Amino acid sequence: MDDPIDALLFDFGNVVVRIDFDRAFRSWGSLSGKPAEWFKERFSMDEAYERHERGQLTAEEYFAVLRTRFGTDLSDGQFALGWNAIFLDVIPGMVGLLERAKRDYPLFMFSNTNAEHQKFWMEKYSSVLPLFDRIFTSVDLGKRKPEAEAFSAVAEAIRVPRSRILFFDDAAENIDGARRAGLKAVHVRTIRDIEGALMTCSSDKAGGPPSAFA
Repeated sequence: MDDPIDALLFDFGNVVVRIDFDRAFRSWGSLSGKPAEWFKERFSMDEAYERHERGQLTAEEYFAVLRTRFGTDLSDGQFALGWNAIFLDVIPGMVGLLERAKRDYPLFMFSNTNAEHQKFWMEKYSSVLPLFDRIFTSVDLGKRKPEAEAFSAVAEAIRVPRSRILFFDDAAENIDGARRAGLKAVHVRTIRDIEGALMTCSSDKAGGPPSAFA
């Protein structure tokens, strides 16, 4: 029989709030006089991006990498303006969903992010983030999803066995990584995927047939 769920772990971007990287490219394009496509075609979530999210590169160091890659003289402040423009609204219905889920489970968040973004979204979404009992970020842990060590560190910190944690993320590679690490996981495409999983959890609690989150 599957272990019951004792904790819920949420990704942040495109699970709790909407993000759109095209907004960064448009911002940098407007500030530099280059087309947004110039930036989009040359941007990648490469080794420098991942090191930035582990806290191994500062924002200034990462923006220097981007400055060279894009062949632009944008300042750190101009890069930051576009960098933080990706954050949009809280996904409709998410606050109510989290409030309902919190009646039955502790809620946690785990985001791959960097210090510049974290500082920005901690303030922008200050009315929503208190719903989480604890927030974990790659820049604080020095580890990123989908690394098994990252999920293990989170599970140890919240003191819940990995098999009793239900994880929600919009990236398939993170879902696969979570499952390899022993967590249950749901690939989120819309809020309905989360709602359906929580209904299944409620059924399990009520004595219905156990479900594997595949």
